[in-house]
Amino acid sequence: MADELVSLRPVTSVALLVEYAAGRGLNTSSILRGTGISESRLTEHTGEVMLGQELSVLRNIVSALDDEPGMGFLAGLLCHPPSLGVLGFALLTSPNLRHALEIGLRYADLSFTAAAHTLHDQGAEVRIVRDDQGLPPEIRRFALERDLAAISTIQQDLLATRIPVERVEVPFEAHPVYEMFGAVLGVEDIRFGSPHSALVVRAGVLELPLPQANTASARMYEQQCAELVQRRRSRVGISKQVRQLLVREGGMADQSRIAVALNLSVRTLRRRLAEEGTSFRELSNETLGLLAEELLGAGLTVENVADRLGYSSVSAFTSAFRSWRGLSPGNFARVKRGLAPVGA
Repeated sequence: MADELVSLRPVTSVALLVEYAAGRGLNTSSILRGTGISESRLTEHTGEVMLGQELSVLRNIVSALDDEPGMGFLAGLLCHPPSLGVLGFALLTSPNLRHALEIGLRYADLSFTAAAHTLHDQGAEVRIVRDDQGLPPEIRRFALERDLAAISTIQQDLLATRIPVERVEVPFEAHPVYEMFGAVLGVEDIRFGSPHSALVVRAGVLELPLPQANTASARMYEQQCAELVQRRRSRVGISKQVRQLLVREGGMADQSRIAVALNLSVRTLRRRLAEEGTSFRELSNETLGLLAEELLGAGLTVENVADRLGYSSVSAFTSAFRSWRGLSPGNFARVKRGLAPVGA
């Protein structure tokens, strides 16, 4: 579990939890107390936190709310595809619900859930089975409620209608609040005291096409999801700290400045990074590439992104971006908005 706790997560999940907590009258500083997460981190578009930090945030919220049943559902209603970053775009451009579900489970590290989920085809039914044994017992109910509401909310965003859910199976006892949320989420059959948590739907509904389906875009976003997961899994040592500092500096910081921030000599920093199979140049280029993608995806012009990232000219930025992604920044932005096929 120790290795899992240091795995990287998008800061967006924590930011939404803090937003929810603020709506319940909780103080942000108290929710972040003991987590090592600063309030400024919550607004970083490419910010990351460790799973252990996110679990601490959840623990603080549950403790402040006295683990009141139903509170997790309210938190889950804030979760929408755009908040998932590149994974959200992969879901939106998927050909149908089944593909979107499979992508969501494959790249769960990029989502809001901290539990493991598996898909089981059982004839006319499909079961999404949850395993949250790796989560602290005191936050399991809140986390489960949040995930169920998030799944329902994201599904409605994808299809603009609610698909029928056959039933939901949960391990805890019945409570009147679940009847209300069952109606909100379109679930009539909730089975309490089950050995496992599961959401069950008819197999046929997963074949429904999505209105924003785009094969080329979906393929591009899936590739980006895979690359991002791989980068995060490999950035848990000194390289992770370097990348975080580069992100905070907007990607523009020299090696000596980063070494000072880490209380290391430049020579030691180089050696430590080499031991992790990377280099400062590689991390710097990687960070600049991620920042460029985020800024272009947010709607900034190529000229604005080049200027913000400190390039001497648009042509220099365009050349660098093409070496990262294999296409021009302008075409990347058009593909991300669904206005052009990949490679146009």
